[in-house]
Amino acid sequence: MASLKEVRGRIVSVNSTQQITKAMKMVAAAKLRKSQDNIIKLRPYVQKLNGILANVSATLDGDVENPYGAERKAEKILIVLITSDRGLAGAFNSNVIKASQNLLNTKYSAQLAQGNVHFLCIGKKGLDFYNKKGLKTIGNFVGLFKSLSFDQVRPAAEYVMNAFVNKEYDKVEIIYNEFKNVATQIVRVKQYLPITKDDLPKAKAAEVKVEPSRYKTNYIFEPSQKDIVADLIPKSLKIQFYEGVLESNASEHGARMTAMDKATDNAKELLKELRLTYNRTRQAAITKEILEIVGGAEALNG
Repeated sequence: MASLKEVRGRIVSVNSTQQITKAMKMVAAAKLRKSQDNIIKLRPYVQKLNGILANVSATLDGDVENPYGAERKAEKILIVLITSDRGLAGAFNSNVIKASQNLLNTKYSAQLAQGNVHFLCIGKKGLDFYNKKGLKTIGNFVGLFKSLSFDQVRPAAEYVMNAFVNKEYDKVEIIYNEFKNVATQIVRVKQYLPITKDDLPKAKAAEVKVEPSRYKTNYIFEPSQKDIVADLIPKSLKIQFYEGVLESNASEHGARMTAMDKATDNAKELLKELRLTYNRTRQAAITKEILEIVGGAEALNG
């Protein structure tokens, strides 16, 4: 049985850990609220941008020049992996890394064997993992979450888009956690590039039936419709990239808040057990001392 001093030391240690996890939970909750607000503010813009792109595309005659839709044989692959810079977020990072490993083993094993799979890691945890495995990582976009904004994320999106247009990569996949609620994050694996006509936003069928004439109106476009669509596509891609980073950021804070809440509860249960052990040990020590005193007194009387 552990001594009173050892049990007392463990109680102090667990109590300190509980205070830290409580504080981390409160910090994560505050950051989660801010990141949720960012997503809510972004969604109307995304919907409006997609609506404009859908409406203009619906009236377009012929194909628009779209360098981001070039279909090529998938020989060189880029995987954009969005993790966090810090740990203590439960299975948040490990789930994304597992999804990337599964993608490599099932879809790009041949390219991986040839050394044609590269990683662009947003978040230090993913970067550290693939550096240790000896796989090729490109770009330096660690630390974006310290002051997350569209201007901070845009260079990463442009880097990926330019690399695809310059034929450095034939396909780009993006993997991140999508925020559903505080306790649930869904791992998403999406083909980011190339985009096809099916990937472009479409006008809703209901809108077309209600107002079919809206797409037949002779609008005056400045510049041309094709120029507008060609300009909107890269804007849409950058927004999609930024949206993925925001989703991952909110998921990280939700996962950390849940993990710290569970850690706090576990520390509480552990403290109960330690205090019970401490009281039993103390009671046993007192009983032993009493027995020794009584035994000594009996010996003197004898």
